[in-house]
Amino acid sequence: MDTEALRTFVRAAELGRLQHAADELGVTQQAVSKRIAALERELAVRLFTRTARGVEPTPEGQAFLPHARSIVAAVERALTAIRPGSRALRVDVLGLRSAQAVILHDYWRSRPGTNLDVVTLRTDDPRTAAAAVAAGDIDASFRTVIDPDALPPDVRMIHAFDSPLELLVGPRHPLAAARSLTPPQLRGHRIWVPGIARGSEWADFYDQLATEFDLRVDAAGPHFGDEVLLDTLADSADLATLVGARDRYTWPPTHDLRRIPITNPTLAYPLSLLLPTTNPHPGVRGLMTHLGTLPALPAPTWRPSWALPLPEG
Repeated sequence: MDTEALRTFVRAAELGRLQHAADELGVTQQAVSKRIAALERELAVRLFTRTARGVEPTPEGQAFLPHARSIVAAVERALTAIRPGSRALRVDVLGLRSAQAVILHDYWRSRPGTNLDVVTLRTDDPRTAAAAVAAGDIDASFRTVIDPDALPPDVRMIHAFDSPLELLVGPRHPLAAARSLTPPQLRGHRIWVPGIARGSEWADFYDQLATEFDLRVDAAGPHFGDEVLLDTLADSADLATLVGARDRYTWPPTHDLRRIPITNPTLAYPLSLLLPTTNPHPGVRGLMTHLGTLPALPAPTWRPSWALPLPEG
């Protein structure tokens, strides 16, 4: 079986677009299509289905994906064994516009020439990410397994950084003119966070947040993407959502959306880093050093019960 075809399939599945996979692999989209078509002929199944936003694995593709990842990871480990230090540090983030991706971009810019591979595993279950770290498919993952007993024995979890939350509203929202807000000022307002996945770390975070401050967090409906969310907020006089201060969002000037800091206390979403217990990638040390330089959040700060202790100093 062609390992380059397997690698192409894995990256296309993770990125959701053939062109994005082609750009990352340094080949044409036609070459990506040919590799996947050859793999489908060999397996006698369809691996992808076309969507309006790109491609998604078919049920057969989803079943094949973890095995393909394992084969690709095994090949990479074999190459690393004869070329130490040649493989990029492979880090999983929740999304390429997320605070984790922004922090990684800052790290990469601060260390020109760093060999870094930023991926998204397209899973809501942090235990799946932990298993990928244990298997060597990735070197690190910005996920939190809120039950430490569920961590594989060869994976450890450390505090990465805390992401402060902001309220995002349209120009007609009652809170749109505020320069800052406190959590009690959010009571009674509908905070819409569509697509919260049951069992995910953020599902528990929002449950604790709503209980602690008596907030109305509405997870109704699927998440159709950031563009739909931003369009809806711009047209609404009563909807709001919560976003991380470092998360990247862009919208047309006509939307006139407002990002409003929340203080007294600052609402902190804690980000953890999952790492192998032994023999981590050499690049992990530089990343951890960079995370240690990030500024602390303004006090007082609220964090959920499962947040790891902040590093001393």
